[in-house]
Amino acid sequence: MLFDTHVHLNADQYKDDLEEVIERAQEAGIEYMVVVGFDRGTIQKAMEITEKYDFIYASVGWHPVDAIDMTTEDLEWIEELSSHPKVVALGEMGLDYYWDKSPKDIQQEVFRQQIRLARKVNLPIIIHNRDATEDVVRILKEEKVEEVGGVMHCFTGSLEVAKQCMDMNMYISFGGPVTFKNAKKPKEVAAVIPIDKLLIETDCPYLTPHPYRGKRNEPSYVSYVAEQIAELKQMDYEELAKKTTENAKKLFGINR
Repeated sequence: MLFDTHVHLNADQYKDDLEEVIERAQEAGIEYMVVVGFDRGTIQKAMEITEKYDFIYASVGWHPVDAIDMTTEDLEWIEELSSHPKVVALGEMGLDYYWDKSPKDIQQEVFRQQIRLARKVNLPIIIHNRDATEDVVRILKEEKVEEVGGVMHCFTGSLEVAKQCMDMNMYISFGGPVTFKNAKKPKEVAAVIPIDKLLIETDCPYLTPHPYRGKRNEPSYVSYVAEQIAELKQMDYEELAKKTTENAKKLFGINR
């Protein structure tokens, strides 16, 4: 029993073999997935996928890199979609200071608007953070994210930052990078994060775990993330898989 909490099956990389990818995921024991939409095209595709597969859910939001493109109509559309029974979160949202397409002030405003919307519709959020940790944490605090909680997606930060986020009702999610041989910090943090605040993901088709690093990622590979964290925490793999699945179902309000 595994729950991949962050997939991009709506990406072009799967346009030729999506059904086979999903079949392999089921064969590998992945019982739940959240497919993440982050702009008009990917949100529409996420909704199509989640309506076709009963075990795949959706998150809808606006990516910080494209914050400059988000309109009032886009935000209203996300609000409309939030009432869909298969939409379990808003995001991915956040800040990305690595790419310079969207100015920082616009990113921050779009981030705040989405957190406020999440509080309005009572859904958890999925956070994208790249080179912007200080501002991400500050805005989460200022916008009272603890009211809805959410996920620090593909976390690679420090234990201190993880604790600050957990104090705000956020879960810490690890993906492929925790399996990389040189990933000292993610391994150290994953080893000590309380099991009841831990999630796993692939972020496929990106950040493929070892031993497939460099190839296209897919949900079936989330088992490698689970194996690595179980080893780091010196616990049984099945127990870790069970607990992280329970955590995700609780966060996303999934009862099946």
